[in-house]
Amino acid sequence: RHVDAQREFDVATLQAVTADNYIEVSPAGEVDNRDKMLSFYDPAQRRPAPTVRVDEQTVRTFDQTAVVIAKLTYTMSADGQARSFAMRASYVAQRFDGKWKLVSAHYTGIRPPKP
Repeated sequence: RHVDAQREFDVATLQAVTADNYIEVSPAGEVDNRDKMLSFYDPAQRRPAPTVRVDEQTVRTFDQTAVVIAKLTYTMSADGQARSFAMRASYVAQRFDGKWKLVSAHYTGIRPPKP
């Protein structure tokens, strides 16, 4: 839901799936709090987004906390050419009143294979 909400600039869903104290490390290495993340996805600033495939998910739970690691593969087209790049995303979720919410995310680029 989080990845889809980012792609669709769906602030309501991003608010629903993140905790008030959510914090993330962006792909650029910046540390963003929830308000900054939500402002980035303001629908008024929406721009074309690449398709995203979520693979290689690993979930580890520890009582009311879970750690999720996934591979995010983005594909975009420009001038009729498809281009893909991938990132690893690490999420920490916590159960609040029976519902899982993300408290943090960390994105790291995956280097393309050497030719």
